[in-house]
Amino acid sequence: MKNRSLSFWLFLTPVILGLGIVVVIPFIYGFFYSFTDWNGITANNFLGFENYINLFQEDEFMNSIWFTIKFAVVTVLLLNVFGLGLALLVTRNMKTNNLMRTVFFMPNLIGGLILGFIWQFIFVSVFGDVAGITGIEGLNGWLSTTETGFWGLVILTAWQMAGYIMIIYIAYLENVPKELIEASKIDGANAMQRFKNVIFPLVAPAFTVSMFLTLSMSFKIYDQNLSLTNGGPFNSTQMVAMEIVRTAFSDNQMAYAQAKAVIFFLIVAVIALTQVYYNKKREVDV
Repeated sequence: MKNRSLSFWLFLTPVILGLGIVVVIPFIYGFFYSFTDWNGITANNFLGFENYINLFQEDEFMNSIWFTIKFAVVTVLLLNVFGLGLALLVTRNMKTNNLMRTVFFMPNLIGGLILGFIWQFIFVSVFGDVAGITGIEGLNGWLSTTETGFWGLVILTAWQMAGYIMIIYIAYLENVPKELIEASKIDGANAMQRFKNVIFPLVAPAFTVSMFLTLSMSFKIYDQNLSLTNGGPFNSTQMVAMEIVRTAFSDNQMAYAQAKAVIFFLIVAVIALTQVYYNKKREVDV
C-alpha cells in the first residue's frame, strides 16, 4: 500500500507543480496586482479598490459583459440542443453512423482564428453574392451591425462546438440499457415518452457536464471574436476577453485589466458552479 501511495504521488507531482506554476501562482500575483498601479513591470503604489470602482463605472466594460452574457445564454441553449440532437441521430442503427460522427466533429479540429476568417468570408463575400443574385437585401452588409455580428458569432460557435458536445452525449446514450428501451416499447410508450421518461433521466449527468463546458467556453471566447468581427462595429460586438486584452496591451493598463480579469473570473465561476449545483440536484430528482 505504501508503494502504491508513493507511486501515486510521484506521478501526480508533475501535474501539481505545473498547475501551481502556470495557474495558481500567476492568479495570486494577478489578484494582488489588481489593487496596485502595476504597469507590467513594476507596481509603485497601492490603490486599494480604485481599479474595481472605476471598472464598474466604465460603459465599454459593462456593455461587453452584457453582450457576453447574451451570447452565452443563446450559445449554451443551441449547443446543447444541437449536440443532443446529433447524438440521437448518430446512435441510431444506420450504416453511416461513423461517417456522420466524423463529419460533425471535424469543425472542432479547426482553430478558432481560421474558423473566424472562413465564416467572415462566408458572411461578407458569399452572402453578398447571394444577395446580388436573389435580391435579398438582408444578406448585404452582414457583420456590419451589432445584431448580425451577434448572430454571426453564435452561428460560428454552434457550428464549431456542436460536434464536441455530441461526443459527450453519445458516451451516455450508448450506456442506456437496451432492456429499458425495449420494456418501454412493450408498455406502449412512444418515442417522445421514451426520451422524456427513460433516456433523458439517464443522460442527465451528460447535460451537467455539457452545460459546464459550454458556459465556460462561451464566456471565455476570444479568437473567434477577434477574427470574425474584431469587436466591430464600434466595439459593439466586443466580448469580455477581448476587452480585457485591449485594456492591457492596447491601453497599457495592466493593473486595471487585471482587476477586470478578476471580476470576469468571479462571474464565470459563480455562474458555472451554480448551474453544476442545480443540475446535480436535478440528477437526483430525476
